[in-house]
Amino acid sequence: MAQRSPVRDRFEYVLARMALGSLAYGPWPLSFILAWGYAQALRLAAPKLSRVARRNLEMAGLPDGIASGVWRSIALHLVVFARMGRIDATNVHEWIRYEGFEHFTKAKAAGKGVLFATLHLGAWELSAFSHALMAEPMHVVVRPLDNPLLNAFVEARRAASGNVIVGKKEAARSVFQALKDNRAVGILVDQNVGMDEGIFVNFFGRKACVSPTFAKLAARTGAAVIPGYAIWSPDERKFVLRFDEPVGITGNTFIDTQRIQNALERAIRAYPDQWLWIHRRWKTRPPGEEPLY
Repeated sequence: MAQRSPVRDRFEYVLARMALGSLAYGPWPLSFILAWGYAQALRLAAPKLSRVARRNLEMAGLPDGIASGVWRSIALHLVVFARMGRIDATNVHEWIRYEGFEHFTKAKAAGKGVLFATLHLGAWELSAFSHALMAEPMHVVVRPLDNPLLNAFVEARRAASGNVIVGKKEAARSVFQALKDNRAVGILVDQNVGMDEGIFVNFFGRKACVSPTFAKLAARTGAAVIPGYAIWSPDERKFVLRFDEPVGITGNTFIDTQRIQNALERAIRAYPDQWLWIHRRWKTRPPGEEPLY
């Protein structure tokens, strides 16, 4: 990776802090309109993102119109992240409620820890943050941002509710210990990986390259695998932190990885306008296959 310019890092940091600061206070409708404007500015500045979204929806066999909902979801997420610094145990229930919490309590009772298979659906930052306030802190495995200034800010906000933030490259020992202690660990498992670290499974009817590490970790530790995600409920005007039924783990890495991705696909199909379709999910192709983007 080319070395980043400190000037660029500082500029991006100041710009991001100003944008988030403008969304942190004031009436919710006004902040959402402002966030929608930011999302549209990003869409116009990086037209490639919209092209990727349309291409992904085409390959998934879903209507092109879903793409507009994706930008609304991004705008909503921006407002939520901007205001997470003001969410605590006294007001978290004004923002979010559980659905399927019994799956978590049953898994905890088994005593082998919980692996949350999560994805960029709805308010993924709020899901782990609020779980720490409503139930108990957890370990969250993340890939650090390229900008070190932004990364320090984002990680501090993620950890403000008590969660332990673990870098992806240094995760193994910390994750094993957390599961041994019957803690919960959240890992985003819906993004493309390179051929050197992934295997191919079906995702929306196409081969997608997925890291098998999550499935191997589940099989080795015996931890329960629970799909978890926070989706926006327009009728309630709050988020719902959903825990779906645990994914059965067989010990066969391919079968288990496919089952986990199937669970993610079901969640996305249920709330297609809240998934981050702007990511090139099918970028890595099997040997000899033409690029899809």
